[in-house]
Amino acid sequence: MKRVLFDVAALISRVVLGVIFVAHGWQKWQGGLGAAAAEFREMGVPMPGLSAGFAAIVELIGGVLLILGLLVRPVALLLLIDMIGAIVFVHIGRGVLSQNGGWELPGALGALALMLAALGGGRIGLDGIVNTMFRRRRERRIAEDDLAAHRPVRRAEPTTVVTEEPTTQPMREPTTQVRPAGGPTTPARPEGEAEQPNVPRQPGAPRPGHLNDEDMRDIDALVSDEPTHPKPPNR
Repeated sequence: MKRVLFDVAALISRVVLGVIFVAHGWQKWQGGLGAAAAEFREMGVPMPGLSAGFAAIVELIGGVLLILGLLVRPVALLLLIDMIGAIVFVHIGRGVLSQNGGWELPGALGALALMLAALGGGRIGLDGIVNTMFRRRRERRIAEDDLAAHRPVRRAEPTTVVTEEPTTQPMREPTTQVRPAGGPTTPARPEGEAEQPNVPRQPGAPRPGHLNDEDMRDIDALVSDEPTHPKPPNR
């Protein structure tokens, strides 16, 4: 809201100040630069011809530019210099009121020109339109750069070349067959396999249905016709 109020106030100040300067500049051009230079000479202005030409051009063209809102700051600075010259060389010794030839009018115009030179002419004008266009373009460029900086970079994936290597299997050693004399052919044991030792078989417990040692002695006694001792009865 404050920004809008400033823009409206700057627009009104520009237009009023521009109209006043256009009127003074057109007066000098209409009367001729020679007549303006002669008047400046009578008032004691140094270099009257150059000063009259500078005042006429700056007031007329500068007033138009203020109304349009174009190049407000440099134009306002030139108009401030013009008013300072008028106050110093013409109106400083005549008091404040304009009816006595004082610096009332050039002081007010110079102060308003100083304000525009310091603060600008607002957004309602050609300067505001151009500045808005450049600002939006700059903001869009900054946003694009920021987006490009945060965008992940796709790296090219390395291509892997698969080469088929020949599969080499360990060759098995041929097994040699040992043919014993008169026996069947038995394959030889592969290397690395330990040969089991031959352990003599232990006599086991008598199986059911087989004869024990006592029965064998009775049988031998019968065969040799020897009397057998009767067995004591089982108690």
